[in-house]
Amino acid sequence: MTPSNPILPGFNPDPSIVRVGDDFYVATSTFEWFPGVRIHHSRDLATWRLVGRPLTRPSQLDMRGNPDSCGVWAPDLSYKDGRFHLLFTDVKRYGRTTVDGARGASLRDFHNYWVWSDRIDGDWSDPVHLNSSGFDPALFHDDDGRSWLLNMLWDHRPNRRRFAGIVVQEIDLSTGRLLGDRRRIFEGTALGFTEGPHLYKRDGWYHLLVAEGGTERGHAVVMARSRSLTGPYEPHPDGPILTARNRPDAPLQRTGHGDLVEGPDGATWMVYLCGRPLPASDRCVLGRETAIQRMAWGEDGWLRRADPCADHGVGDGRAEPVRALDRFDRPTLPPAFQWLRTPHPERLFSLTDRPGHLRLFGRETIGSHFEQALVARRQTAFRYDARTLLDFDPAHFQQAAGLVCYYNSTKYFFLHVTAGDAGERQIQVLSVTPEGEGQSLLGDPILLDAGPVELRAQVDHERLRFAFRTGQDADWRWMPASFDASLLSDEATLPGLPNFTGAFVGMACQDMAGTGRHADFARFDYVEEIG
Repeated sequence: MTPSNPILPGFNPDPSIVRVGDDFYVATSTFEWFPGVRIHHSRDLATWRLVGRPLTRPSQLDMRGNPDSCGVWAPDLSYKDGRFHLLFTDVKRYGRTTVDGARGASLRDFHNYWVWSDRIDGDWSDPVHLNSSGFDPALFHDDDGRSWLLNMLWDHRPNRRRFAGIVVQEIDLSTGRLLGDRRRIFEGTALGFTEGPHLYKRDGWYHLLVAEGGTERGHAVVMARSRSLTGPYEPHPDGPILTARNRPDAPLQRTGHGDLVEGPDGATWMVYLCGRPLPASDRCVLGRETAIQRMAWGEDGWLRRADPCADHGVGDGRAEPVRALDRFDRPTLPPAFQWLRTPHPERLFSLTDRPGHLRLFGRETIGSHFEQALVARRQTAFRYDARTLLDFDPAHFQQAAGLVCYYNSTKYFFLHVTAGDAGERQIQVLSVTPEGEGQSLLGDPILLDAGPVELRAQVDHERLRFAFRTGQDADWRWMPASFDASLLSDEATLPGLPNFTGAFVGMACQDMAGTGRHADFARFDYVEEIG
């Protein structure tokens, strides 16, 4: 079967791939979304199934307080001596976006950890802290039995290259203890922003694969090699081995941050991140996705694309659009859903308090960085229809529950049921957008009858519309305004903030009075159209 790109549609960035026998596994970043890291499995590199979310316990990960687009960055998945190893960064402070050579100090906090498991779908160990010198940690297992930790080096000092190169240090996999001193083995090329290292050995050469050029339209995969693990490394004579930086017409943009795997037949493949811009606005609402490319080793020992004439994009990522009609009739969430930051989901929701329903407990505002009751799934196509059935009886205006189209705390649209000053139930839309200096606008309220209410969001590329109906209504009542869905993208942002995730749609409940008023959701339907 020929893979159709992207192989993991929607927010699935920073792929790391490993093969064990006939099985391929890809780990991707989850940033502030909990549980941490998603692992997909395939046997043909074309059809993929979610099989693991390793970071599930408070002892493994707690992201309360982490800023938007921080948390779990760039997991690295490897396998050695019957055991899976997973490295990841937990980013606690991002600060403001800077460029190489920017004036002033740029202080950030990156903590790199190692966990392991004997089964890809089993329980993973508690984390071992490795270092905090930069992000994107990765393991390299040499053929002499030794293992090495790589990561990019962050230089916070004024007037320095923030992305200061790639460092390596030996690691003892029986304890997680680092041995000897770290060594900087590669400072990068003129593209800058050197990150995402992976190391491979072939025919006596150490091949270093890195991401460069930043994760936007200038992104690229760069390769260098050396006869010695510690360098010096010679960059690839052709420049980047994969990029769309000079191809504004390519269907897949932002291509970069790759990792290599060899199939049972000896073929070499690269997984990498990419973005598919909306045709009109040129914004990537689906975030950074995972794609795959056939590669080949040349007679000169360098890696190149197997078919240089082939375009990056060869399809829509799947033969059929997603049609997910989820019912909350089990004690665990359907696997497509995640929540934000906290490792204590019992404070946010229950699937047993009212059987057949997802009960959300109103917590902080859904723009909080600490504890908000928001359960959502990725948007994975430009057109979709989402519906849910809500049972909620708010006592006052500080309590609200409903359907949310969400990117992060600075950009979301929230169709919600709340109460007016006299306790009358009403429905309205809260729009939080990054326009100007940032806006938070409430639409005019519409009075709502008692009883359950069905909520609907319909997205068609840049256009978002909301509707509702109660038991007395046969037809949908559309809210009077439509909204710009392209604002839920990486490109639409307040200045200086990171935007590395993607658009979600889901259910939310907030109670700013702190009383935990609950809302019950009977179902969640998500139906896509391709095109």
